[in-house]
Amino acid sequence: MKTTDVLIRQTIPADCKYAVQISQEMEASARARGTGIGRRSPESITHKMSEGNAVIALTKEGEWVGYIYLEAYGHASFVSHCGLIVAPQWRRLGIATQMKECIFWLTREKYPKAKIFGITTTLATMRINSKLGLRPVTFSEITQDASFWRKCEQCVNYQNLKNTGFRNCYCTAMIFEPEIALNASK
Repeated sequence: MKTTDVLIRQTIPADCKYAVQISQEMEASARARGTGIGRRSPESITHKMSEGNAVIALTKEGEWVGYIYLEAYGHASFVSHCGLIVAPQWRRLGIATQMKECIFWLTREKYPKAKIFGITTTLATMRINSKLGLRPVTFSEITQDASFWRKCEQCVNYQNLKNTGFRNCYCTAMIFEPEIALNASK
């Protein structure tokens, strides 16, 4: 397997045929780790793909390799990157990094003023996020939109999150703020 055989791009409606496979891999990965990705239904994955609010990685032969999507909150003042998943045989090859870069720039194009955030339990994702300019923050600095937190309900740690009033959990919240990045580059 060579990463040069992988195409990473914004989704199109024809990619919806991979939704069931992606949903199943998300569930299997969360179960194997005992934490992490909340399950996403094939219908929600299809919706994100059809909107062009996702990035997919495929081999040149059309084999599914990876997926991630974006979702806007708070009148598009916040955009989260969610559901990052790479097929097991393609992990540790840099695919996740390339997908995160692609979704980051897609978000900057669609929502140039939005704060970009994500929550994760993995050091690898934290490193990728840091390279993209995201920094760790408390949960109070990311969206407080209830619809975002409902996506955590299927996580094994949801009760802990709920018990703290959605102020902290085992995940690390990270954020990119365009105005801070702009000021830092001056």
